[in-house]
Amino acid sequence: MGKYRILAEEGRAKRAEFETVHGTIQTPVFMNVGTAAAIKGAVSTMDLQGIKTQVELSNTYHLHVRPGDEVVKKMGGLHKFMVWDKPILTDSGGFQVFSLAGLRRIKEEGVYFNSHVDGRKIFMGPEESMQIQSNLASTIAMAFDECPSSVADRKYVQDSVDRTARWLQRCKVKMQELNQREDTINPHQMLFGINQGAIYPDIRIDHAKRITEMDLDGYAVGGLAVGESHEEMYHILEEVVPYLPKDKPTYLMGVGTPANILEGVERGIDFFDCVYPTRNGRHGHVYTNEGKLNLFNQKYELDPRPIEEGCQCPACRHYSRAYIRHLLKAKEMLGMRLCVLHNLYFYNNMMEEIRAALEEGRFASYKRAKLEGMMRR
Repeated sequence: MGKYRILAEEGRAKRAEFETVHGTIQTPVFMNVGTAAAIKGAVSTMDLQGIKTQVELSNTYHLHVRPGDEVVKKMGGLHKFMVWDKPILTDSGGFQVFSLAGLRRIKEEGVYFNSHVDGRKIFMGPEESMQIQSNLASTIAMAFDECPSSVADRKYVQDSVDRTARWLQRCKVKMQELNQREDTINPHQMLFGINQGAIYPDIRIDHAKRITEMDLDGYAVGGLAVGESHEEMYHILEEVVPYLPKDKPTYLMGVGTPANILEGVERGIDFFDCVYPTRNGRHGHVYTNEGKLNLFNQKYELDPRPIEEGCQCPACRHYSRAYIRHLLKAKEMLGMRLCVLHNLYFYNNMMEEIRAALEEGRFASYKRAKLEGMMRR
């Protein structure tokens, strides 16, 4: 089981470290999303080492569809396959159940759906998800859950959450069994449970109490950033995080913007992940401490400055806004790659700043200054 130690606190915000078999994670942390075992935008794992990445996140469903989790297992697991020696978290496939709503049927045993690639029938339940993640041999496996829509009615959400709780128990049993098998690549694989309940605080709190009793390695808050307002998301975090174990890591799934992350840290979150920095980068949108820039804009055509003065990312250390804009306009892949590298560095560096601010007891003032700076544009 991962050892989690709180090093500093400010209000509900925590600065901690989490020991895993693949190294110690310093939290709060932003996990860099590599859905199909690669960061979109031609970014390699060697690049990740150079831009302060601590944890890489890959997707159970996508890797099950291709190349197939059995292939990854035969290649020695995800770490060997993608040449990455630090922690990897795999999500369970539960979110795809939400996002592929047109292709699936949910039953007590699990979910039947059609592959988005070739339409073939796939069944995934708690046991299948754990088996796939064990084959991938990630550091942290996520429990299989259903992510109900934020606008689903109360009865649907309650029934869904009850089922997710039953599924979690099955995940735990299966994970314990898999970790004891002779042929398991990572017998120290950890399991995080996921709190659901849409925007109903009482359902969320009740579910948090139930899953806390299962004594898992960590706990996630899922089903946010799926259509509700930021205010609703922050309110749910304020309500539910106090009911999750303080001595275990908490993970806010699929969130978010730099502002979302700062607000999440303030409310006690340790782990974050989001496709924003990579997706935005691929479209020429880059983050700076003065807000976001769109490098496609005409005004950067003759701009000799780096994306951000003083930034130590590979793009800013060498290239001008004008050159990167030219690459993007010419549809050269290098343009996308440089923007993605910059954005991931910006996020990873911001997490480093957050950790330092918490250690020094000045997180509140850091957060205020950071948000004010990013609002300038």
